[in-house]
Amino acid sequence: MNLLRLVCRHKTALFLCTVCTFAVVLVFLAKCTSETLKQGPADPPGLAPRSNALNPRPEKHDRDTSSKDLSTFLVVLITTGPKYTERRSIIRNTWLSKRDSDVLAMFVVGTLGLSNEDLENLNVEQGRHKDLLLLPDLKDSYENLTMKLLHMYSWLDMNVDFKFVFKADDDTFARLDLLKEELRAKEPARLYWGFFSGQGRVKTGGKWREGSWDLCDYYIPYALGGGYILSSDLVRYVHLNVGYFKIWQNEDVSLGAWLAPVDVRRTHDPRFDTEYKSRGCNNKYLVTHKQSLEDMLEKHQMLQRDGKLCKEEIKLRPSYVYDWSVPPSRCCQRKEGIP
Repeated sequence: MNLLRLVCRHKTALFLCTVCTFAVVLVFLAKCTSETLKQGPADPPGLAPRSNALNPRPEKHDRDTSSKDLSTFLVVLITTGPKYTERRSIIRNTWLSKRDSDVLAMFVVGTLGLSNEDLENLNVEQGRHKDLLLLPDLKDSYENLTMKLLHMYSWLDMNVDFKFVFKADDDTFARLDLLKEELRAKEPARLYWGFFSGQGRVKTGGKWREGSWDLCDYYIPYALGGGYILSSDLVRYVHLNVGYFKIWQNEDVSLGAWLAPVDVRRTHDPRFDTEYKSRGCNNKYLVTHKQSLEDMLEKHQMLQRDGKLCKEEIKLRPSYVYDWSVPPSRCCQRKEGIP
């Protein structure tokens, strides 16, 4: 009888141990599955991992646009440095001063590694104007311009419901009224609008050196970065594929390469004066790059007083109409009579 009791006890303990072990395994598997889902997809093999800001969860892309914080027709993103308060001020008081309510304008600044004084100054400016897009995971430098582009377009896609974005530098003057008027008549899809270059030789030295460019001896056709416009679907494309892109130093060159295999409407417009130095002043210009503070103020005052951009039209060198029917190296023949 005692032996029978021992056997029963042994079987009961064995059964209970088995149940407990099975339960522990289930809990462990459930935890592992949960953690895997939280982490999201791994970075593709051979690619450096991006920061969380550039590797958003899949559900971020699929959410309804009504869940986004902001909604507007046109977004203006102006890349600027932490200390360039005077440039931002003159832009606010000139070509951004009379924008419509369906235009959202923001100055983009990376804040990683800034001194307490610089951070405080930016916080004061933000409190006063509320138009800074501060990127805490990005160190603001010329070398990081391409990463800055990725950060700001990722933020834009996640947070704003919009049709188009106009990217500009803080030494750019733009006719927002005319740009918006023309955009109203354009299809808000696959638009890449600016002043294109297709015969730019790859720089092997100096400030614009591209040490890792190995695609061609010319840059792939791209819209010059002083000012161009993208439709929102192309911003989303950039955001979704950020983990796969190679990062080159020049942000406009990088964007042109990323969009090279995409079926986009590349629209070359001589009214975008966005080369490395201005071609002069023409009353037809929509965007003028490389402008001093004095240049911006003068253009604004001329528009206010006389309704035209230039005190006197000046041509410093000829422009061109991009010829898409020939190889890029022969695309851009400068001729007289083009703005």
